[in-house]
Amino acid sequence: MGAVRATHVAASFHPCPLVLSAEDIARLRPLVFGQKVERRMWLRASIVWQLAQGTPPEEVVEHLGVHLRTVRKWRGRFAERGVPGLQDLPRSGAPSIYTVTQRCEVLAIACDEPRHYGLEENDWTVSTLTQAAQSVVPMSRSSIWRTLQHNALHPHRVQMWLHSIDPAFREKVNAIVSVYENPPEDAVVVCVDEKTGIQATERKSPLKRPVPGRPGRFEFEYIRHGTQSLLAAFNIRDGKVLAHCGKTRSADDLVAFMEGVAEHHRDAKRIIVIWDNLNIHHDGTQGRWTAFNERHSGKFQFLYRPLHASWVNQVEIFFSIVGRRCLRHGDFSSEEDLRNRLLAFIDSWNQTDGHPFRWTFRGYPIQEVIA
Repeated sequence: MGAVRATHVAASFHPCPLVLSAEDIARLRPLVFGQKVERRMWLRASIVWQLAQGTPPEEVVEHLGVHLRTVRKWRGRFAERGVPGLQDLPRSGAPSIYTVTQRCEVLAIACDEPRHYGLEENDWTVSTLTQAAQSVVPMSRSSIWRTLQHNALHPHRVQMWLHSIDPAFREKVNAIVSVYENPPEDAVVVCVDEKTGIQATERKSPLKRPVPGRPGRFEFEYIRHGTQSLLAAFNIRDGKVLAHCGKTRSADDLVAFMEGVAEHHRDAKRIIVIWDNLNIHHDGTQGRWTAFNERHSGKFQFLYRPLHASWVNQVEIFFSIVGRRCLRHGDFSSEEDLRNRLLAFIDSWNQTDGHPFRWTFRGYPIQEVIA
């Protein structure tokens, strides 16, 4: 704070202008000229700002429509404490009506299920919570709301949570991550999965491209032309993707796709496939993958990720890129149009953008890593 300003006392009033330091100016300017400032803060900052410009107090009173006592008050507060002095001083407020125990009772009810209180609902509202709490705590609706806000409790908000029930979760994750971290020199590692139900939607009105100062816009109405399924194999070494897009995603479709993967990597000594636990990824009654592996001299090794752990499969990262860059806000006139543009995007990825992903998760070190 400036040395001249520090000599002022709140109880006195000096007609000489205030002297602002560079720090004072930097903190006052947003309060005086900002677009989203509380009026009370703008008024107090404006009083100080005008006094610092050499404006006589009487003119400040006339310009801002305040009493001379108000000008003296905030000039003195600023002289004592600087910009923080323009804030309201702490107030004791009225004594609390409800005890801590009563408020804890409300929080306990909010963390419980409504059906335990005779309500046929799944989620709480402030009204139903007030109704349930009345038998225990005679608290008003507004007091219950303030209690919830003060404790950052929002019983109506629910987030999705997916927990893997796989008993061998860590062992499977460690096995896959060890391949990511140290892929065998004699093996090709591919992550395989299916992206199903991709809708060929055509917008009734074309997308309006963005212009300076305005984002792009799209019409919410669309025409549905059917769906396609994308089968993809992501190579973790170079980021290249083998893909097939078609109407169905059956076991036969997958076997035919994997035959293409085998042909593409025919010179590889081993091919490690990382995929999920979908039924068509297992042998089934026909022993399809045992027979498939026998046809290819046993060069395939299948690693199954744990249940509910799609993040372990790197091809899901690629699907996310496809969704953002090719499908989102897409305008497809037919299934064929969707299929052609999907495959064209993947071809472009392989030629220009394709790259391996930097895998940072190192597994669970407290478990023995399965080589």
